[in-house]
Amino acid sequence: MAKKTKNYRGYSRRKTNTRELRIRFLIVCEGTKTEPNYFNSFRVPKNVVEIDVRGVGKDPSQLVDDAKKIRDNDDYDRIWCVFDRDSWTPENFNNAISSAKSQGFEVAYSNEAFELWYILHFEYLNTATSRKDYGDKLSNHLEKPYKKNDPTIYDELLPRQETAIKNAKKLLNQYDRHDPANNNPATTVHLLVESLNECST
Repeated sequence: MAKKTKNYRGYSRRKTNTRELRIRFLIVCEGTKTEPNYFNSFRVPKNVVEIDVRGVGKDPSQLVDDAKKIRDNDDYDRIWCVFDRDSWTPENFNNAISSAKSQGFEVAYSNEAFELWYILHFEYLNTATSRKDYGDKLSNHLEKPYKKNDPTIYDELLPRQETAIKNAKKLLNQYDRHDPANNNPATTVHLLVESLNECST
């Protein structure tokens, strides 16, 4: 059997007999429910895209280490690390981003929390806001109490996804990208969303 050839920055050259080549995503998340619920809800053609979502519940640097271990034991085309600034040290956060990129991984970070991505579906938020206020804002926008681990949130937000992508890009463009730990608020979750959408069309 020919040895698999891996290319972590793009597609791997995988083919099993005559089966159609699928794009395999590994998405390793800091949270164990919120982010996995969201990404597991993506509507992707199963014969084209496979999404393996892992919620590890660890700090950013440990998360990147876990992604390396998972990568070394399986074959993926695109590997994403998803984590928040939260209360982690700036060094931990920035070092995790650098470490991930040195491995050829992509990073979908949020400063301060993943819920920023949700808020951007409704408004352009460019002032630092506490994580508690994120929840209050979302409750107002959703017109119901926001539940952090709501498994239906992807479907509720989907009609506004293009707005969120536009707002996230606009927000990111105002910062020096060499210091993401201090870019608050900011998120690169839209990059992962665009990548998934691109492979689904």
